[in-house]
Order: sequence, then structure tokens, then C-alpha cells
Amino acid sequence: MKHRIVVLGAGYAGAYAAGNLARRLSPADTEITVVNAVPEFVQRLRLHQLAAGQEIAAPKLADVFAGTGVRLRVARVTAIDPDRRAVTVADADGGGELGYDTLVHALGSHGDDHRVPGVAEHAFDVGSRPSALRLRARLDGLCGREEGGNVLVVGDGLTGIETATEIAESRPGLSVTLVARGELGARLSAGARDHLRRACDRLGVTVLEHAEVEAVEATRALCADGAVLASDATVWTAGFAVGPLAAAGGLEVTGDGRIVVDRAMRSVSHPDVHAVGDGAHAVGDNGRPLPMSCASAGFTAMQATAAIMGRLTGRRVAHTKLEYAGNHISLGRRDGILQLVDDEGLAKPGYLGGRKAARFKAGVLGMSLWTTSHPTFGLPRRRHRLVAAPDPSGEKAFA
Repeated sequence: MKHRIVVLGAGYAGAYAAGNLARRLSPADTEITVVNAVPEFVQRLRLHQLAAGQEIAAPKLADVFAGTGVRLRVARVTAIDPDRRAVTVADADGGGELGYDTLVHALGSHGDDHRVPGVAEHAFDVGSRPSALRLRARLDGLCGREEGGNVLVVGDGLTGIETATEIAESRPGLSVTLVARGELGARLSAGARDHLRRACDRLGVTVLEHAEVEAVEATRALCADGAVLASDATVWTAGFAVGPLAAAGGLEVTGDGRIVVDRAMRSVSHPDVHAVGDGAHAVGDNGRPLPMSCASAGFTAMQATAAIMGRLTGRRVAHTKLEYAGNHISLGRRDGILQLVDDEGLAKPGYLGGRKAARFKAGVLGMSLWTTSHPTFGLPRRRHRLVAAPDPSGEKAFA
């Protein structure tokens, strides 16, 4: 009987893991299935551009995995039962249950409304392709009005900054306000903060600092200090959260629901489950938890695939690096910031800004799309056979 590997999620981390395992493990011994809620690969890092009105590629996953031997199941995961080694899915045909021997959890994250009243009913977000398109339609409607409209972006993290500046540049007829809970760009170096402020001024983005939105209504947002902000489209970008499936299934998770993993990206409670990307609570080489990011998705996926390969084929598992080097922030299409951080996660004094930073960010995004669309490119063509009895500890040894 073949060893069944099921990968939940085909974002940056899941698609990478599935493609790597498909090229490196013999199909005579393994069966790899990817479960994803939609049939396309979603460039999540560019959804703010999609919302602003730009065309963003969404390759069909059937084309991405063509010729790899990976089976694609377009379905929504509704339950995980790690004790029975099974996942329950729902699709147009009613769904069913998939058994596995090794599970890769790569379901990612979604926008966190922090239980603020009115966010679910009235706010927009850029956490998924459908929600970004819904915001885009709303902005199209506002641009069609003679009086334009007010766009309120709540949250001054990277997503909020990129969304506000992208909308302001792409739709100059709209008034854009960015609501920051603290100082704008507080985690950036002094020079990068100044650059960010100049970019907002140039694009006409109004920045409201030290403000906390405590309720969202159809045409306004209410702040904790009593201020009322008029809004024709409120965009909620105040952080991300993971879904409840891992916790509900009995996997050991952190307080925010992320799966606790060891250095091999294995669940500490269920070693047959590996977690990668935003849904994994992984400790980096600096001793700090990796943040939710595309870079973290890549590093955790590389470590997980190396660990699975080692366990199933009886080889030693080498450490892959687990680090967070910095932030790439786009400020529209012609400006950006590249901010490196130290081992403590603090901004280094210098930064790269302007067109060079924008081109660097565009290059990273283009490379991410290309490598995801070609998941087995550059990998060894030799496919390894499985050992008769894989090491139950999950790894033979770290090199």
C-alpha cells in the first residue's frame, strides 16, 4: 500500500511542499493529494493590487501540478482527526473523508476582526481573492460617482500600508485615510518612517495616528476617543488569525490557534502532522517565533519537506534556515521600502527606498509566482524509494 501524503492548502507553502515531495519521492511508494478550497493559486501578497483595480494572475492549480503526479481535490477542509489520521472535506459533490499517513497543514490565515462590532457586516478586506474583488467592485462604484468617496483603511501593518498607498495611487479621485493604532511605521527605522510619511503625503493619504476603531457602520467608523470617521468603504487590515480546525481536532496549539511544532515542523502532539506557513508556531534560529509572512512560509515548507523526506527514506535531515530578515513594503507601483531587521527582530538603521525597493519587491513577487507555478523546476530528477519501516520519531537525525 502506498504512503498517503495529504497537503491541506495550496498557497505559497502548500504548493511548494507538494511539488517538492512529488519530484523527490517515488510514485511507486507514495500518493500525494492537495486539498484546496479554490481551483486557482492565489497570489495573496498582491491582493491589495487586485482590489485597487490591477489584473493579477491566478494560475489554475490543475496546470500548476500537471505532470507532477499530484492529485488535486478542490474542496473545503471542514475537520481534522489526527487520531484517526483523517480529514473531512466538503465540495460540490458533497465531500467525504480522506485518510492519510502524513499530513501537511498549510491552510494559512485569514483577516482578524478582533470581534469589533460591525466589521463582518460592513467592512471589506484583502485576505482572499473574492473579498479583494468585492472591494474592487465597491471602489469602481465610488470612482463612478461625481463626488468620489472616502476610503478608510484600518490597520497600519504592512497590509494596511500597502493597501492604502495602492488605492491612493491607482484611484486618485478617492480620499484615502489610514488609521494607525500607534505611530505610523513604528517598527521601521527612523529613515524608513520618514520615507513612509513622505510617500503618504505624495499620494494624498491622510494618516490618523494613535486611533482605535471600536465599531464599524455602513457609512462610518467609531473610534474609542469618540471620533467619528465618515467612510464609503472601510477596509479592515488589523491583523490575521488562523482557523479553528487544528484546535478542534485536538492538535496542540498556541493561544492564537497555531500548531506547535518542533524544529522539523512536526506537531509536538501528533508527529504524523507537519505544519507550515501561517498556521505553524515555529521558532526561528534567533529563538523567536517566526511571524506570519511569505518568507516564513517558504522556510517552514523547506524544513518540513526535508524532514518528511528524511523520515520516509531513511536519510539524515539537514537543518534548513529559519530566519526573518526583514520587510518588503510596496508603496504603489513606483515606490517601496526594504527594511532589514536584526536577530532581535528590530529594524536596522539603514533601509532601501524608492524605485529600487519597488523593483526589488516586484522581483520577489514575480519569483514567488514563477516558482509556485513550476513546483518541480530545478529539483533532482531521481525519486527516492521509501524504507520499509519509516523512523516513527519523525526524523533519523539532524545533520
